Amino acid sequence: MRSSEFKVARDFLLENRTDGRRAVENFRWPEPASFNWALDWFDVELARGSLSDRPALHVLGEHAEEVSFAEMAARSSRVANGLRRLGVRRGDRILLMTASVTPHWETMLAAMKLGAVVIPSTLLLTAADLAERVARARVRCVIVPMSETHKFPGLGDNVFRVCLGDPPPDWTSFDSLHDASEEFEPDAETRPDDPMLLYFTSGTTSRPKMVLHSHRSYPVGHLSTMYWIGARPGERHMAIGAPGWAGHSYMALFGPWNAGATIVVLNQSRFDARVVLDALVEHRVDTFFAPPTVWRMLLQQDLSAWPVVLREAVSGGEPLNPEVIEQIQRTWGVTVRDGWGQTEMTSQIANVPAQPLNVGAMGSHLPGCSVAILDEEGREAEDGELALPMAPRPPGLMLGYLQDDDTLQPIQGPYYRTGDAVRGNPDGTYRYVGRVDDVFKSSGYRISPFELESVLIEHPAVVEVAVVPSPDPLRLVVPKAFVALAAAHEPTRDTAASIFRHIRDRLAPYNRVRRIAFTEELPKTVSGKIRRAELRRGEAAHGAAPRPVDEFREEEVLSITRSE
Repeated sequence: MRSSEFKVARDFLLENRTDGRRAVENFRWPEPASFNWALDWFDVELARGSLSDRPALHVLGEHAEEVSFAEMAARSSRVANGLRRLGVRRGDRILLMTASVTPHWETMLAAMKLGAVVIPSTLLLTAADLAERVARARVRCVIVPMSETHKFPGLGDNVFRVCLGDPPPDWTSFDSLHDASEEFEPDAETRPDDPMLLYFTSGTTSRPKMVLHSHRSYPVGHLSTMYWIGARPGERHMAIGAPGWAGHSYMALFGPWNAGATIVVLNQSRFDARVVLDALVEHRVDTFFAPPTVWRMLLQQDLSAWPVVLREAVSGGEPLNPEVIEQIQRTWGVTVRDGWGQTEMTSQIANVPAQPLNVGAMGSHLPGCSVAILDEEGREAEDGELALPMAPRPPGLMLGYLQDDDTLQPIQGPYYRTGDAVRGNPDGTYRYVGRVDDVFKSSGYRISPFELESVLIEHPAVVEVAVVPSPDPLRLVVPKAFVALAAAHEPTRDTAASIFRHIRDRLAPYNRVRRIAFTEELPKTVSGKIRRAELRRGEAAHGAAPRPVDEFREEEVLSITRSE
């Protein structure tokens, strides 16, 4: 397949962006015999067509820069030739660790052109994290800022070292790669199942897995993400998030560039909500993505002071609380549309543009996507684990998990089981319940931590919260909330009482948080996801020991009986 077949599928989704039913019923995935998204789509359709002179990327903040589609195509070809001259070959693995700067996007495109495999990595990784990744993934080349080169003390002579900035001894300057020709010739055709991206999962419960994606799964598969975003050719799409995570490829690479939209990013070392809001207004951003944490931080500002012109707003990475959606709608008149995907796949479920929103639901299945709900015995049900049928194989699904011996563990069986628990709604949408490992029973009732957290986050004192089971002699376990407080709120008995009363007004007795512990910070993975498993282990280990001094219990704070 060259760009024509891909373009037909893409154009169909753009033409039916407000007709979700027709899009779902009639969309067909392109079936590539060969396809290289960087060469066949970006260089041919975006860099040489009507959008060629329009900005492909606009970096704001430090190292600010605006680069057109034509310029980006030429630069990435120079980088590809420069890496080839250095010794990087098809199939080699490149660990790429940068801030939101232009070389990140240049390298992503360059590696696709070469047939090399990129391992996007966050700047938050430690030297030990990186040593593990280099060894497990058999890294051939690292590309990092000068400030991070000290994290790679033990690289062997067989690893190429490329540095953004003034290079130390034995490192190559990234700028020198631009000395190569902008005319790139591939050494072979790219097959759709050739490896392209290798992600390390965030590891909330275990050692990170290595997720291997292909030239089909992410570039082609993210046509679904393009549809969810609602971006249009020539518009401006802004995404909040740092390179290194799969969500960055969702919202700051394939999703918007499949549409031909300009990617607007903020390169700031420390998040500043006011800077984000200023950028939305000044650059007249059309479509905007931010994870739930950022949306909650934005709401701490007076949003009415920023007259945005947003047409579409989306959130993902973890479910967005209904209260946040309602506040944004009241202030800006735009609905934040939630959606769902994983590192292992592209977007599968979302609330799409111009469709009625079932607040609290993560949406319905996207065009070309098929999902099922399985109970504990693997039978289809209305409440259970979300799964993807493997017949036919979902185009956006990973090749499999790469093992430490460099063999691929393929997906076997009739379903890919996601590990996420959901509940089907009568209108065809799905409601997120939580990670399968997070859901627990109390007094025989099934408890969804996310549902309780959604109610807790509505309280003005609560800025962040995690609910886990806590041992209890009467109910076996009861829901306990670890709460990080907003500014000007103290971790006192009165604050706990206020939160407990808030819960009692909104939740059934079986489904209430019974204990609260205040904490300055919740334990998180390097990607920012809460480590509920760590909190669960702490509670289980506590067992029958004397209760923690910082724990408040509902029956004592509110002077009620245990049966209430």
